[in-house]
Amino acid sequence: MSSRTLQLTEQLLSHPSVTPEDAHCQKLVVERLKPLGFVFEQLDSGPADFRVSNLWAVRKQLAADATAPVPPLLVFAGHTDVVPTGPLEQWSSDPFTPTHRDGKLYGRGASDMKTSIAAFVVAVEEFVAAHPHAPLSIGFLLTSDEEGPAVDGTVVVCQWLRERGEQIDYCIVGEPTSVQRTGDMLKNGRRGTMSGKLTVKGIQGHIAYPQLARNPIHLLAPALAELVAINAAGGWDQVNQFFPATSWQVSNIHGGTGASNIIPGNVVVDFNFRFSTESTPEGLQQRVADVLHRHGLQPGADYDLAWTVGGLPFLTTPGTLVQAVQGAIHAETGLTAELSTTGGTSDGRFIAQICPQVIEFGPPNATIHKIDEHIVVADIEPLKNIYRRTLENLAGVAAA
Repeated sequence: MSSRTLQLTEQLLSHPSVTPEDAHCQKLVVERLKPLGFVFEQLDSGPADFRVSNLWAVRKQLAADATAPVPPLLVFAGHTDVVPTGPLEQWSSDPFTPTHRDGKLYGRGASDMKTSIAAFVVAVEEFVAAHPHAPLSIGFLLTSDEEGPAVDGTVVVCQWLRERGEQIDYCIVGEPTSVQRTGDMLKNGRRGTMSGKLTVKGIQGHIAYPQLARNPIHLLAPALAELVAINAAGGWDQVNQFFPATSWQVSNIHGGTGASNIIPGNVVVDFNFRFSTESTPEGLQQRVADVLHRHGLQPGADYDLAWTVGGLPFLTTPGTLVQAVQGAIHAETGLTAELSTTGGTSDGRFIAQICPQVIEFGPPNATIHKIDEHIVVADIEPLKNIYRRTLENLAGVAAA
């Protein structure tokens, strides 16, 4: 017998919501939440050729009386957009036609992250039906721009919430965090990301007359070697209980005209930091500037360096939310969820700027972004039940 969570997952998967398209996925969510008393705000953003759908939905619970505390607000956050399919001929079935094979549900977004959204919705339906007056407010923050540039999605909603003074106490982002089984891992933080584009300036010339030119690759090489050595030694900062040492990696180097007899006029190096809460963007930027200075390179005259901070690190130390989710996982599956901060970035980095406790939790991530993305059907109901049990645990804390 098909569960309500599975049915809603299949409905969402049938909508081809490749970034920035929502393809009416959020409308499906609204239709399910409206009978529960949610209030909705559609906060679409972005240019006409990249219009992003953003949904804020909230069901506020009033304090029992004038002396009782205001019930805390738990927000379920996620994205309705999916990455492109890749070559359709390589899929075993149409990526936007939900298909069952060997106990698995196939479709683009099955793991990342339409199953989580369906599980959010059904968990809330069950919780509200069983505990209509529980001292817990519930919100949803959904966007169709998480897999893309992420400049008109969650970050826009968070700014709007900050401006209106909305207090979010807890947030669960439904990213696929599990590894082997639903519940074996959750993310209680993520590293920050910061990219740099370094352009070292030289003077182009004939390679036989180096005295008449200035080779920017040669100018760069000693500084680049020191930056590599710092990284190899783990010297950017210290490992802490939750994060590995900050990592610096070069992604691209571009220099030269393609001819073998020309000294290039400049060389461009792209690099990226993945940094923990032990470091700040400003501190890392200064470290790089100091290395360049030690090797005789002056800003403006010898190089230009453009920085882009893609997201700050965040960390939720074990407390009310982590304990509520871990307790729900153990009650449902018997597993003790491992806390992790590994992996890339997520919209949690934006939400953490306005919410003190943010975790990410969802199904296994082995097939995300791949051809034939899928989820094991047996993982779907436990995921929904974990979300519902988390609601119950947080309501119990608030009532205590």
